[in-house]
Amino acid sequence: MTSRITPPHAWGNAPRAFLTSLRSPWYGLMIDLQDIVVRATFDYAHGQGLKALQIPLTTRTVTCPTGLGSDSEPVPVSVSDVQTYLSDSAQFPLEYGCRLAEKGCYTVLPSFRNEDPDETHLNQFTHSEAEIVGGLDDIIEYVEGYVRHLSRNILNEYGRQLSAAIQDVTHLERMADGSASFPRVTFGEARKLLSDCPDCIRGDDSWRVLTRRGERRLMKIVNEFVWVTHLDHLSVPFYQAFGDSNRQTAACADLFFGMGEIVGSGERHRTGDEVVEALDLHAVAQQDYAWYVDMKKEFPLQTAGFGMGVERYLMWVVNHDDIRDIPFISRIDEEKSWPASVDRP
Repeated sequence: MTSRITPPHAWGNAPRAFLTSLRSPWYGLMIDLQDIVVRATFDYAHGQGLKALQIPLTTRTVTCPTGLGSDSEPVPVSVSDVQTYLSDSAQFPLEYGCRLAEKGCYTVLPSFRNEDPDETHLNQFTHSEAEIVGGLDDIIEYVEGYVRHLSRNILNEYGRQLSAAIQDVTHLERMADGSASFPRVTFGEARKLLSDCPDCIRGDDSWRVLTRRGERRLMKIVNEFVWVTHLDHLSVPFYQAFGDSNRQTAACADLFFGMGEIVGSGERHRTGDEVVEALDLHAVAQQDYAWYVDMKKEFPLQTAGFGMGVERYLMWVVNHDDIRDIPFISRIDEEKSWPASVDRP
């Protein structure tokens, strides 16, 4: 039997570490898998009638503003003396594009978050995102078809190579071969299932979320692929549509498999008045999202979308437990000041 391929852990700031990456079969495998994910994403989206968007990497309206329900900070930059941010998500441009693309649109681009990388987080990652005309059930159906399409394509094109590299691809086969919808539980139902585990949920009286331990335990209780829907509205960003008449929950859904949450999705507010109400509820300044409110007022449209971290998906594909080993060019542990010698690509 061929030995399992392991990563060289070359993402630190050791001198000339990139040369170790170039010699490693691990990163040859990563490039093959990244390539098939991009090609299969385009194939699936086009088959669903979506249009590809080319959009800027800068934005003045981030999807995680300072306010309730935002769990990361944007990355400020200056471009041609203009103070702006690196994009943390393509969601808002994709919503904009839905006003021009009949069925919706998609993109695969880098996203940037001002947070410390760890085993399950990168501060620069590849984001596969789409926005479609429709509601929560429609985007759940799209995502289920998408992740199964990815898994089938990986098995068809690289199944033998992957089996030799990691020695077990049955998790991919279970996803690819399935046809039934993944089970869904509401956040309220998840809380009951995890009631004997106090560190599975964190938050306060106004918002609560599952911890990583909670996500993994829920998968063991329910299914290795499981949706959690209707989170507390104050635990998610303002743009998620209200999930009930009392404005307590959001019409959103997170798909858990592998390490936990890999896909986040949700229905968006249809009208400008709903956005204004949500901005006030989340303590976000309305003037920072004036264009978004105006778009919803002038072009009301029911859309829903998702975002999937490609590196998180690939962690699951290769049955690995550290996302820092996935990118073949690392941006982790770079020197904060300009180095005397640039020794990484």
